[in-house]
Amino acid sequence: MSGHSKWSTIKHKKAAADAKRGKAFTRAIREITMAAREGGGDADGNARLRSAIIAAKECNMPSDNITRAIKKGTGELEGAQLEEVTYEGYAPGGVAVFIETVTDNKNRTLPEIRHIFAKHGGNIAASNSVAWMFEKKGYLVVDSTALPEERLLEIVLEAGADDMRQDGSNQEIFTSPEAFPVVKEALESKGVPIAASEVAMTPKNTVRAEGQTARKVLKLIEALEEHDDVQHVWANFDIDESEMEAS
Repeated sequence: MSGHSKWSTIKHKKAAADAKRGKAFTRAIREITMAAREGGGDADGNARLRSAIIAAKECNMPSDNITRAIKKGTGELEGAQLEEVTYEGYAPGGVAVFIETVTDNKNRTLPEIRHIFAKHGGNIAASNSVAWMFEKKGYLVVDSTALPEERLLEIVLEAGADDMRQDGSNQEIFTSPEAFPVVKEALESKGVPIAASEVAMTPKNTVRAEGQTARKVLKLIEALEEHDDVQHVWANFDIDESEMEAS
């Protein structure tokens, strides 16, 4: 997954900037609401909700906002009629793209997503065209110098991680969605700085993109992430860290 840890770190920093203008709050509230609707309001028994709450606290969301979002999800408070809709497509170079949205009007969201693909040289695809290329996993990025590799591997495996891989100057840690909060808490308890963390649709295989194609892929993904209804964008690109730094 060359370059994915770098891209995740870039997104993590971007999320911190988004928080200043409230965008991260909106996404976090929607994720909490949908998680509570899907699996109930008890975070101990709802791994998705637990992960959503952790993400909300990372962008300094007040506890009252979190509680209201949970209650909207469980129906204890009235809220907008939101639904989760996924979209799939291809970026330049044949890179597969999987998008998760939360919208109150999918008849508006679809043409807007299609327009973004077309504007940036990609195309939207039919349902299940690319979804099979991804699998949902907990994903964390740690700088390789944070701890000796053997010690870091010991910590994450004891906490329930599935795997750890080198990616450039980083270590990528993979978990089941259920184990993700536990592994994250284990790293934090040992004082290990986490560069990025999320429950992600990770690619089973990657597509190499270089030069102008790589730049087009990154611009498309950035444009999709800017859309108000988009929660997450996943792609199976393989782009060198140096090209990401230059983009």
